[in-house]
Amino acid sequence: MQPDALAGRQKLWYGFDAATDTLIRDRFGALIDAAIAGSHRSWENRTLSRLALIIVLDQFTRNIHRGRAGAFDGDARALRLALDAIDRGMDREVDPIPRGFFYLPLQHAEDLAIQERSVQMAERLDAECKAAFEDFSGGLAPYAREHRDIVARFGLFPHRLAELGRESTVKELAYLAGDAPTYGQAVAED
Repeated sequence: MQPDALAGRQKLWYGFDAATDTLIRDRFGALIDAAIAGSHRSWENRTLSRLALIIVLDQFTRNIHRGRAGAFDGDARALRLALDAIDRGMDREVDPIPRGFFYLPLQHAEDLAIQERSVQMAERLDAECKAAFEDFSGGLAPYAREHRDIVARFGLFPHRLAELGRESTVKELAYLAGDAPTYGQAVAED
């Protein structure tokens, strides 16, 4: 992907837009449900189809289940696929921009060791593509560090607690009462 093709993609990929969520739900809902249930195993064998499966499990679930527990239903499988892909070097087989999607499941993990690895991967990616993709690449490592710092502080992502039916501590509630990031998961669309 060339730098000029990135215009407008950041908002599409990382922003909140109810119309995009509806489009993804309508177009890919059955695929998402099947992937969460464990199907499409053949997609794991090739780099680009594995990346597509990771995006379905890690990103599309967040779109179609925004603000609900289902947003995280694909996380475990997406993380397993991403870590295995990284260990096998599959992430290095794609251009820098799509490569970042291999690393997002690590950002979503409530595990400090995985968060540290996420920061390493994001910093390496930013360093590799800084010149060509200045506007895009500058954002991955800061977000990875932000996610890591939240997990280091709380051991989890407090903004998920209500969605997942987990009880919040006083410390977590105080954090959430401020300007805590919710990464697009604060609004449930019915």
